[in-house]
Amino acid sequence: MYSAILNAIGNFTEHDQALFENEVRLRYYQKDEVLLQRGEVQRSIFYLLKGSAYQYNFKQEAYQNIIELHAENEWFLNHQSLVGQIPSDVFIAAYAPCTVLELTLEAIHQLIGCSPTFLLLNKILESSTSRVHFFDNSSTPLQKYQFVLDSRPQLLQEFPLKMIASYLKITPETLSRTREKWVRSVVS
Repeated sequence: MYSAILNAIGNFTEHDQALFENEVRLRYYQKDEVLLQRGEVQRSIFYLLKGSAYQYNFKQEAYQNIIELHAENEWFLNHQSLVGQIPSDVFIAAYAPCTVLELTLEAIHQLIGCSPTFLLLNKILESSTSRVHFFDNSSTPLQKYQFVLDSRPQLLQEFPLKMIASYLKITPETLSRTREKWVRSVVS
């Protein structure tokens, strides 16, 4: 199990994999259980083995603004809080019951001290910011939807359309029209 997770990042030896296995912790979260509270400093990175999770804040008191969605076989974290070691401005919660691997900052430093190969874990940090730049106002709803279809189609299986729309920074009605437009373009 660990070799596939690590080898998706880079080339790790069997010794590296054993070091990783010694440092990583298996955690279980129930639906709606919070992994990171708003105001808490992120001290770990997570790998989702089973289930789904999401990051959110509140634009208005009762409206959840979805920042990021996470499906199985993905690393996730609040990049700004982890890198800056500042209080998080978002919550991270389990959308469905989750089984995750947790790797603390201390464990990451320990691993890097044992093997410089673990500097490749930086790729996780780099990938955690890729979506944010794409979903700004310069992308059309169709481009945003196509991005999800091309790069993360499992999200459409895991999350309701209302959450997908919030994640894409469009209204549910716009998402519905965009999906219809996409279907027409595929059928044509």
